[in-house]
Amino acid sequence: MAKTIFFSVGEPSGDLHGANLIRTLAAGSGEPIRAVGFGGPRMAAEGAELLFDLTQLAVMGFIEVFWKLPQFLRLAAQADRYFAEHRPDAVVLIDFPGFNWHIAKAAKKHGVPVFYYGTPQVWGWAAWRVKKLRSYVDHALCKLPFEEAWLRERGVNATFVGHPYFDELHTRKLDNEFVAAHADPKRPLVTLLPGSRTQEVRANFRWQLAAMKKIRQRVPSARFAVAAFKEKHVAMAEAAIHEAGFVKGEAPAIHVGRTPELIEAATCCLAVSGSVSLELLHHTKPTVILYHVSPFAYWLQSVFRRVPYITLVNLLTAPELFPEKVGVYDRHAARDAHVLMPEYLTCVDRSDELAEHAIEWLTNRAKRTEVVTRMAELKAQVDVAGASERAAEYVRRELGVDAATPRSQAA
Repeated sequence: MAKTIFFSVGEPSGDLHGANLIRTLAAGSGEPIRAVGFGGPRMAAEGAELLFDLTQLAVMGFIEVFWKLPQFLRLAAQADRYFAEHRPDAVVLIDFPGFNWHIAKAAKKHGVPVFYYGTPQVWGWAAWRVKKLRSYVDHALCKLPFEEAWLRERGVNATFVGHPYFDELHTRKLDNEFVAAHADPKRPLVTLLPGSRTQEVRANFRWQLAAMKKIRQRVPSARFAVAAFKEKHVAMAEAAIHEAGFVKGEAPAIHVGRTPELIEAATCCLAVSGSVSLELLHHTKPTVILYHVSPFAYWLQSVFRRVPYITLVNLLTAPELFPEKVGVYDRHAARDAHVLMPEYLTCVDRSDELAEHAIEWLTNRAKRTEVVTRMAELKAQVDVAGASERAAEYVRRELGVDAATPRSQAA
């Protein structure tokens, strides 16, 4: 009889990790695995029976969550009914903690074991949330090396499995013809990555465009391209470009579904904070990070944030993860000299700083080479595939699912 696993996944990156986990679970199991629940199109493509495409509701900020709260409550009630009527063998949560805490609590109420694949970064801000992990989650599968010890010290059953994003990066194949067509040493390419969430594009892209104008003034030979996450973002980007006053021939080219190629072809990048930093590390691409928020959100993070950086790559190089005093990145401060990706968490215009970093990489070969070399050193340490397989093996073992025999795997 098939084992049924209920998934709850809300972010586009989580949809990718969920799809990889479903595929790995099915390939390595000696009995059928049925995936059902909330997810996205990639999970559906791997056979998941979606009750709702939760990636449509990927939001950031309290106002956006507030407006969609009735829908989140309806979905949480739907999951609760499903657990009561069908009692799946397990629940697997990926990202989306604000919503997934409710799913975990409902699952525990019905006696369904809960796995959190890629635990929320409770160590980074609002550390009191670790109580929810301890109470509602039976198995915390960690993406970052330091998370296991930190969570275990606080009573959470945690296991480090690695970051699933590296699995995707190691199996991805680039369109080399596209890369070659966009790579030109005499006319360096700067790739703009405005984010995967609609709210991120809305909040950050105009500042990236402002930086682009300043870069072009200093480096007239530079070319620019925008890596849009989905078609909806193209119209938003075009509107922002028009509003920024670009004349015909000056606007950056916009591409959908070409993020890996545009990163590979670029000399440097301007990116919005997120898991894309790991992809940029994979390509050893000098990048400056922006995350523009409201003044209220900026104040809020200053109260609750407990780590010195918002970018995963920078946390991996931090000499002290939990300093007594937490501020924001300062390019002139000795404490931030180790930072690989200059980052600007801000509520004001930091386009001057974004531009200055890019201009340095475009005009100073030694500075750019230094950054690339340091990124390559970190990549050699952390860019390791296998998280999906380790997570799948853990889930199978806990559920008592036999591994597939060589014959069944071949079939």
